[in-house]
Amino acid sequence: MATTTGSTVAGEIRQKLDALAAIGRGIDAGTLSRAPEGRWCPREILSHILGADGGYLPLFQAFLDADTPTLNIGVEKTYLSEEREAMDAGALCDAIQQEYEAMAAFVEGLSEEELGRKARIPQLKQSPLGEYPTLGALIAGLGSYHLQFHIDHLREVLDALEAREKA
Repeated sequence: MATTTGSTVAGEIRQKLDALAAIGRGIDAGTLSRAPEGRWCPREILSHILGADGGYLPLFQAFLDADTPTLNIGVEKTYLSEEREAMDAGALCDAIQQEYEAMAAFVEGLSEEELGRKARIPQLKQSPLGEYPTLGALIAGLGSYHLQFHIDHLREVLDALEAREKA
């Protein structure tokens, strides 16, 4: 049964997706693989947002399948593959849209009890989520905070590339 919390998180995810699409779909092929020194290129940022092959749902499902499972996530990885190297910005944005829409639908269908289930994720120990995040907090963190962080990251990189061209 849908909860207010799940519906709210799903709405936030969808708003962030609209913001990302407005920026990401307009990136031309020449810009997609260029990066300011020491920064990720737009393709790497979009690939990172998309996440590991297989998507986020198996990670979320693990919270429901076991009591406090220990999970490992890849932080600060681009997940760039040959397949993603061949994708244009529109295709990457389409894949992100599909993945995050599945995330939104998943969280919408969770009960308060399910949203409150915990997992141990050592890589998050020093983060605001902590080592034992709830499923609801993890989905909100990825679908809202993390997505917005990389929307801003993408804007910064595109602005830096534009400034470099004008110089």
